[in-house]
Amino acid sequence: MDWEWARETSPILLALLATLFTWGVTALGAAMVFLFKELNRRLLNTMLGFAAGVMVAASYWSLLAPAIEMARRHGGPAWLPAVAGFLAGGAFLLLIDHLLPHLHMGLERGRAEGLRTSWQRSTLLVLAITLHNIPEGLAVGVAFGSLAGQWTPGALGGALALALGIGLQNFPEGAAVAVPLRREGFSRRKAFTYGQLSGVVEPLAGVAGAALVVQAQPLLPYALAFAAGAMIYVVVEELIPEAQRGDETDLSTVGAMLGFALMMLLDVALG
Repeated sequence: MDWEWARETSPILLALLATLFTWGVTALGAAMVFLFKELNRRLLNTMLGFAAGVMVAASYWSLLAPAIEMARRHGGPAWLPAVAGFLAGGAFLLLIDHLLPHLHMGLERGRAEGLRTSWQRSTLLVLAITLHNIPEGLAVGVAFGSLAGQWTPGALGGALALALGIGLQNFPEGAAVAVPLRREGFSRRKAFTYGQLSGVVEPLAGVAGAALVVQAQPLLPYALAFAAGAMIYVVVEELIPEAQRGDETDLSTVGAMLGFALMMLLDVALG
C-alpha cells in the first residue's frame, strides 16, 4: 500500500483528522436518539463492556508496548517511562475527577462528583462522558505525533488502528449520553446536540498530544504511557461500574472480551 500521502502530511494534521473521525462516531452514536427513546439495559451493558475492552487492549497494544520498546532502544531502564507515565496519567485523571463537576448515568443530582456547582443535571451528565474522551483523544494524538520521529508503515498502521478502535467504542458512549437525556424529557434534537458535544474534546486533546510529542520527541514513551494510564483509570473508575449495573452482568463481560479481541486484532494486523 502506498503511504506516501501520510508521510508528507503533518502528524498534527493527521491527529486532527483522526480525532475528528472519533468525534464523528460519537455523534453517530448520539444519533440513536432519533430512533429510540430508551436503550435496553442489556444492550447498554454489552456496549459499555465492549468500550472497556477496547480501551484496555489499546492501552497495552497501542501505547504501553510501544513505550517500552522505544525506551529499550534508547537505553536505560525500559520500565521507567512506562511505569512513570502510566501512574502520572492515572493521577491526572484522578485530579480532573475531583475538580470537574460531573454526574454518572443513573445517579441522582445530589451524587454529582467534583467541585460543587449549580449546573443543570444535563450538563453534568455530558461532562461525565467528556471526562472519558480526554484520554482517548490524547492517546490518538500521541500515536500520530510519534510519526514525526519514526515514520514507518507499521507505526502509521498502529495509529490508524488505535483511532479506529477508539472510534468504535465511542458509538456506545454517544448513545449512552443522548438516549437517557431523551428519556428525561429533552427533545431529540437537543439530546443529540448534548450527546455529540461530549466528543468535541477529542480533537482538542488529540492536537495537543500530537503537538507535544512532535516538539519534544524524548517525551514520547512517557506520553504514550501517560495516555494508557489515563484510559485505564477511566475503565476501572467509570466504564466497568456502569457496565455492571442491573442483572445482566455476564453480557458486560462478553462485551469486554469482544472489545479487547477486536482491538488486539486491529493493532496486530495493522500495526
